[in-house]
Amino acid sequence: MEQLSENNYFQYFCGEKLFVAGAPCEASELVYFRKRIGEPGVELILKESIRINGEDGQDDDVIVDTTVQEKNITFLADSKLHKKIIRKCWAIAAERELALRQSYRRTLKKLSIDQRFRNHPKNKGKASKADNKVKTIAGRLVRELERLLPGYDKHSETLALFQKILAQKKNDKNKIYSIHEPDTKCISKGKEHKQYEFGNKTSIAKTIKGVIVGAMGYKNEFDGHTLEQAHEQVAELTG
Repeated sequence: MEQLSENNYFQYFCGEKLFVAGAPCEASELVYFRKRIGEPGVELILKESIRINGEDGQDDDVIVDTTVQEKNITFLADSKLHKKIIRKCWAIAAERELALRQSYRRTLKKLSIDQRFRNHPKNKGKASKADNKVKTIAGRLVRELERLLPGYDKHSETLALFQKILAQKKNDKNKIYSIHEPDTKCISKGKEHKQYEFGNKTSIAKTIKGVIVGAMGYKNEFDGHTLEQAHEQVAELTG
């Protein structure tokens, strides 16, 4: 939406005849729309796009490639995740009007100061101890909420996610890198400038003349294993 409100090329591509200064809709409306129509609806739109392009969309040969669709997450750091867990626990306690034995707000401020400038040789030990302390506090708050909340609560799944994050180690497989995007995967495509990317794998199929005739999303499958499904989708959409 931000790009659309300032980029006249983007607007022309989307069908505008004159430059429009504002956004045509709220960004969240696109998310709700996509969820409502689901996968069949998106494929129907893609099928119509292929039909409009006529002969350019009907080609015996297609080029298929995969790329990483990166998630909107911050720089990955376990200590940052643990702090987010603490803030989420405070929010849950406030929402359910639960009295925590200790909120650790003052302690967290002091620990945040200790965590600064961790790359300096004199501060490494202090920062490491502060990281461990933050993780301990996050664990305490999660366990306290589990005791205070009833057996099944709408926050039960969230607390289970917090426990999984607190239990994971540095070199574990299928780590959780974000609370709001727990499906994020660590993907290596062998790029020299960017060794790891964080998101999901996407397969795109296009004709020689550049018309997209297939698009599929994956977790982190091997590139070669995505080809058969991509080919089946292209055959279904183009006939």
